[in-house]
Amino acid sequence: MVTVRVEDRDAVRIVTIDRPAVRNAVDGPTAQQLYDLFVDFDGDDDVSVAVLTGAGGTFCAGADLKAISDGRGNSVLDVEPGEIVGSLGPMGPTRLQLSKPVIAAVEGHAVAGGLELACWADLRVAARDATFGVYCRRWGVPLVDGGTVRLPRLIGQSRAADLILTGRGVDGSEAERIGLVNRVIGGAEFHDAALDFARDLATRPPSALALTKRLLYGLDGADFAEGIARGAEVNAIARSTEACREGVRRFLDKS
Repeated sequence: MVTVRVEDRDAVRIVTIDRPAVRNAVDGPTAQQLYDLFVDFDGDDDVSVAVLTGAGGTFCAGADLKAISDGRGNSVLDVEPGEIVGSLGPMGPTRLQLSKPVIAAVEGHAVAGGLELACWADLRVAARDATFGVYCRRWGVPLVDGGTVRLPRLIGQSRAADLILTGRGVDGSEAERIGLVNRVIGGAEFHDAALDFARDLATRPPSALALTKRLLYGLDGADFAEGIARGAEVNAIARSTEACREGVRRFLDKS
């Protein structure tokens, strides 16, 4: 089943998670589709910028915990630290380091693994009433797909600790104030404005964008790999605890 839609507009590729019935929660097959699509995007000379968004007014509610029971759960493969960059992450593309920029266009909820997807993007634009949060913390499930590495780098250690430890949500305006979001767009023009942002970025020479990304991210590749590997270790430990299993049960009962 295809659960991710792709559309090219000029040099911009729009990637839309299309599972609105589950608030675009990502199961294993969807994670694989996202991974494959972004690998393809990075090697496609006809497009320069990608926009990652969600269908039905929601960005992504995280991993689809219900999918675990019927064999569609997200990959939690253990990978050696030296091999983790570029491998399939639990949410799909989150271990990729692309040469081209990705913009996360966030409406509705970007929570738990959805927040990690938004943090993986290079830039974030959000509707004013969007919600960002480490909601998995409420159920005893840790961030395991780069969130504990990327979020402190985006907003600072203290603010990241606030969001990660409390599990509270922040709207688009607060997200912009703390540096999580680059631009907040109000009203019905959200999609057009996000696309215009991407189109403007696509006018820059692709080689210059790629070199700039290498300068931004390339110098800390080893630290990134180590951080992601530690996240995988924490995931394995957390999944073995009764508190985590009970939290998942409470989440599934509630939903």
